Amino acid sequence: MYNKKKRRLNICANAIRLIKWLQGRVINNKNCLKSTLACFACALVLPIYIQAQPLISKVALKNGNNGKVKQKASRPNIVFLLADDLGYGDVGFNGQTKIRTPYIDQLAAEGRVYSHFYAGTSICAPSRSTLLTGQHTGHTYIRGNKSVPPEGQEPLPVTGKGLAEILQAAGYNTAAFGKWGLGYIGSSGDPLKQGFDHFFGYNSQSLAHRYYPDHLWDDDHKVVLSKNADFTKQVVYAPDLIQQKALDYIDQQSDEKPFFLFLPYILPHAELIVPDDSIFASYKGKFVEKPYKGRDYGSGAVDHGYASQTYPHAAFAAMVTRLDLYLGQIMQRLKMRGLDKNTIIIFTSDNGPHIEGGADPAFFNSGGPFRGVKRDLFEGGIREPFAVSWPGRIKAGSVSDQPLAFWDLLPTFATLAGVEKSIPDHIDGISFVPDLEGKGNQKKHDYLYFELHEQGGKQAVVKGDWKAIRLNVDRNPNGPLLLYNIKENPAETKDLASQYPQIVRQMEKIMQKAHTPSALFPFEGE
Repeated sequence: MYNKKKRRLNICANAIRLIKWLQGRVINNKNCLKSTLACFACALVLPIYIQAQPLISKVALKNGNNGKVKQKASRPNIVFLLADDLGYGDVGFNGQTKIRTPYIDQLAAEGRVYSHFYAGTSICAPSRSTLLTGQHTGHTYIRGNKSVPPEGQEPLPVTGKGLAEILQAAGYNTAAFGKWGLGYIGSSGDPLKQGFDHFFGYNSQSLAHRYYPDHLWDDDHKVVLSKNADFTKQVVYAPDLIQQKALDYIDQQSDEKPFFLFLPYILPHAELIVPDDSIFASYKGKFVEKPYKGRDYGSGAVDHGYASQTYPHAAFAAMVTRLDLYLGQIMQRLKMRGLDKNTIIIFTSDNGPHIEGGADPAFFNSGGPFRGVKRDLFEGGIREPFAVSWPGRIKAGSVSDQPLAFWDLLPTFATLAGVEKSIPDHIDGISFVPDLEGKGNQKKHDYLYFELHEQGGKQAVVKGDWKAIRLNVDRNPNGPLLLYNIKENPAETKDLASQYPQIVRQMEKIMQKAHTPSALFPFEGE
């Protein structure tokens, strides 16, 4: 498996060289169809690369030396890109063949891929809660998606010990651009009260179903997108606006302070919709399509639901490629500003692929070799693509099979920031900096625990090569377990519970130990 992954990384590196060579050719995007050769190149790589050129940098225009800063070689900047509902198999370095992801693959080729990295759980808010608290879903405060009127979700409490709070206290500039979903404006879960100096994007994950919304939030200021005319027009594509704000933020950074840039993008979460540009055009006609009928923009449109899509396969592919485009722009802007050498970039996803809004994960093999989708605790619902790059510090083209999860990022980032003493007691995460750098002894998890408070309640444990899942926890909290050897059977098709009763008993004890009852998100009967 590792040899195959390394071959993919080598192929990715060669493809990147081709793309960079093509970048130097002058091909007008509007006229490229006049040339068969140019059209072929455009269909393969140029729709991404033409569109992925960095948006104009105000700093570069004002300053000499291309706007570069001379950054001190000290604590690294941390850029963390979190896709929304992107599957393990949706990226090239994990075997995707229908969707172009050259920048994601470049990040993987130039850095380290983690083949056994897990999200916090298989839905949005609790997965992100594990990220920010360093606690798995048996301990973290937010364990489900719970909306709170008039706009937003159940707020995280202020503890002073969250991921961004630790980095902020350590002297980092901290900002988030994208989807929040962990507390409405002014609440304890407001990103400005969770350690972020600045936030721009969607506060509510419900509104984030709409890519042409009526408003976004700039800190505590509501930004009305008047050109979208209250969901009746599709003019301002919110992800593009959010991306521009993120690029502007990079332009504002200097060598005086390191920064933590959190980018919880909404792509490729439903609804399936993209601007009608060259990226979308390059995918139209490539796939057999089954049009999806949804809740459209226009008179009577609402702030949730999913728009209709004539080309759902092409739209999904274009959304993933656009996500890849955003990463490329971030990488290019960091380099333009002279910040790339001392910046660690991480790319992953919050849970497995969705099936709403016309999405078709089976068509794209979005789960890779794994069973399950979003809301499943099978591997396809929680095992994520994960790539990290740090020039000169992480070995290029390397692969790790270390089982890790979202709750490991808090102690890892604290260690990178040089404030290990700030890591809270009683968290579930461990720092994997030794594994990243290939130095020292890497502590290992005894097990990884997951739970889901939807679809009757679910629990799962990963321990070594073994994986146990309990379904219908609400109805039967002591119900039978499914047991799989995920090394020999990663697709989780062979239940071995009857053959290994001693392992089943061990997993049952772990589930009982790892789950602390929650008054806010209880299993029924608690």
